[in-house]
Amino acid sequence: MARARYAEPAPQGIPQVASEAEQAVVDDIAVPVLATQALDDAPMVREPVQSPAPRGRRAPARDAALLTAPVTNGKRKSAKSDGPTKLFVLDTNVLMHDPMCLFRFEEHDIYLPMIVLEELDSNKKGMSEVARNARQSSRTLDGLAGSPKADIAVGLKLDTTGHQEAGGKLFFQTQALNESLPASLPQGKADNQILGVVEALRREHAPREVVLVSKDINMRVKARALGLAAEDYESDKALEDGEFLYSGALALPPDFWAKHGKTVESWQQGLHTFYRIAGPIVPSLMINQFVYFEAPGEPSLYARVTEIRAKTAVLKTLKDYNHLKHAVWGVTTRNREQNFAMNLLLDPEVDFVTLTGNAGTGKTLMALASGLTQVLDDRRYTEIIMTRATVSVGEDIGFLPGTEEEKMGPWMGALDDNLEVLAKTETSAGEWGRAATNELIRSRIKIKSMNFMRGRTFLNKYVIIDEAQNLTPKQMKTLITRAGPGTKIVCMGNLQQIDTPYLTEGSSGLTFAVDKFKGWPHSGHIMLARGERSRLADFASEVL
Repeated sequence: MARARYAEPAPQGIPQVASEAEQAVVDDIAVPVLATQALDDAPMVREPVQSPAPRGRRAPARDAALLTAPVTNGKRKSAKSDGPTKLFVLDTNVLMHDPMCLFRFEEHDIYLPMIVLEELDSNKKGMSEVARNARQSSRTLDGLAGSPKADIAVGLKLDTTGHQEAGGKLFFQTQALNESLPASLPQGKADNQILGVVEALRREHAPREVVLVSKDINMRVKARALGLAAEDYESDKALEDGEFLYSGALALPPDFWAKHGKTVESWQQGLHTFYRIAGPIVPSLMINQFVYFEAPGEPSLYARVTEIRAKTAVLKTLKDYNHLKHAVWGVTTRNREQNFAMNLLLDPEVDFVTLTGNAGTGKTLMALASGLTQVLDDRRYTEIIMTRATVSVGEDIGFLPGTEEEKMGPWMGALDDNLEVLAKTETSAGEWGRAATNELIRSRIKIKSMNFMRGRTFLNKYVIIDEAQNLTPKQMKTLITRAGPGTKIVCMGNLQQIDTPYLTEGSSGLTFAVDKFKGWPHSGHIMLARGERSRLADFASEVL
């Protein structure tokens, strides 16, 4: 995380004795400080803990055990910790990225240099996400320092505020350390002061491992160039690898009918056929997951899991939106995944739908077409509300005049493009009919800014959140919790096109939502695989 975004030039060095100005900074966030000598009294080895270690925080002795640990949903289960505890020195940007980071390091200890407290204090003002996180971090530190039986002499126990998963202690710096950094590194810069603290702690507490944790890539590169251990903060990631993201669909094996055919029960209910299956594949299924069977010379099966009970699962066949007679607002699906998505979008029992896929896979078009059908034809919802993260690909265009919808206009080009396609599907109405249809559609679609969502409640609305890959997990939670009775929320995004600084595929709010909602009976997800925009767009997605 680039420090220039958050902090003014740092003070020149840390004095031996805290001055009145420095004491005022510490008093402002109510954090008592601790002499570094107290670290010598900290126990070097603790009892092993059962909870999994955050990624990138494992002791070397555990790596061999981790290689053989089982993998569950893309995440490897950690073995017990049997090595000495580490001392993690946190950079300011980690605290401003995740205010709860202090409790993510299990049995290991945490050390905060004085310059980190200075930077937290200088960045706590304002209404930005960073300022809010800085204030929350300060309140967290205040709670730890003010807890009963807090003993500054031996460190502040991190589990005193109820976070039992944190078994380490928190230490602060109160005096200058014997730093020996190269003369080419300016001593007054905050990054270099933190590096000096890490170097001094490494020498003072050898052979204990001292690790710098920072979101700033250049900071980590400089640390490694100086021979210091440095890691990225990765505990905020929902998944360790984006390839393990839940796809929402599962291909049945070629021998599916041979293994499960004898025990299958089937019955007809309305237009759908139901199959109750039992066998080795059942434990790997989830509610609202799509399954399909395609084999040469055999009938294909496309179904959705509607019930899992003990060792059996119920599959429900899908409605075929590939056929023109089932077109949704004149739109037909063109591939298997689009048909899966349309079944989710038009199901009144599914309140939350997430769609991921590359550019041109039809996410916005399908969401709008199904929304217009359910608002104007079925009268299931009263209107469509569309919002998106206002993150620019390039330079910002500055302040915009007008109302909320007019300000959001430049960000809603995708809406205009897709409405133009949907308006042309009805050709028999004539020019006047199409104009009236356009006016009716526009009256039922409201464009809202995310900045004013907090505190609202949407009743019987069809909410579309576009470009959701640019949202943080906290922003995603804010938007989803706006849903009132009868509201459906559709989140769409391309995880390959994240424009928010310091947000990755693993820590995106969209990834977070997909991972947390999988298996819930009233939510569904599908990863759209094939682009349908044009041959030019498909080729560009592959080679550029």
